[in-house]
Amino acid sequence: MKKLYRVRKNEEFSSIISAHHSVASSAFVVYYEKRKADNARVGISVSRKLGNAVERNLIKRQVREMVRAIMDFENCDKDFIIIVRKPYLKRSFSDNKNDLEMTIKKAII
Repeated sequence: MKKLYRVRKNEEFSSIISAHHSVASSAFVVYYEKRKADNARVGISVSRKLGNAVERNLIKRQVREMVRAIMDFENCDKDFIIIVRKPYLKRSFSDNKNDLEMTIKKAII
């Protein structure tokens, strides 16, 4: 996923989360808001409860790869914040990808 498609500033994270539009699944919570930039953007948040820095960075890389495969950034009209929950650790990559895909589709509709 290109850096152009990422939400990186704390103020942007807060703005999207404070919009109070969310969809949840067992492994993810997805907050969304109408996009402000030219293309859709995604921010990923992983709690320290899920592991040390190395494990959290691995999870972020996996989720970024899932998002890259799922989303069409040019045609989507929303910005997203993805928060990863503990059940993520107990499931396979493909199960998590399917779960994230369904959650994002619910948010887009």
